[in-house]
Amino acid sequence: MDSTASTPANQPTPSVPLTITDEQNSALLTDTLNLLGAKTPDGKQALTEIDRWIEVLKATERTGLAKVTQELQLVREQLSSPDTDTHDLAETLASLGIETGKVAEETTNDYAAPLAQLGKTLMKLGSQLSK
Repeated sequence: MDSTASTPANQPTPSVPLTITDEQNSALLTDTLNLLGAKTPDGKQALTEIDRWIEVLKATERTGLAKVTQELQLVREQLSSPDTDTHDLAETLASLGIETGKVAEETTNDYAAPLAQLGKTLMKLGSQLSK
């Protein structure tokens, strides 16, 4: 193999499902809330967080997360596109916030409060962008 060859952009998805611990879930929630709470969120870091969430949601066996995953993928596409309309992004963030809030309401473990906070933060961000 040529050492100067570039790494392929599309890395294969591991065939072994990810095992996500409670500590990793908590860290992801905390990281995301911190990112959204920053005065000037880093766009590159935001895309990384979205990718992390998509992988975690795909790895979970919990039903009812398809809509959240779909909304996250749409947010990622919109943030990656230079011609995304701000109003469209605002609507997607608000929708993602609503879906996240629904998941929080159905959660019976320690994630209910942080998920509810994340949902509210996403809806607030969507509202601010739509102005």
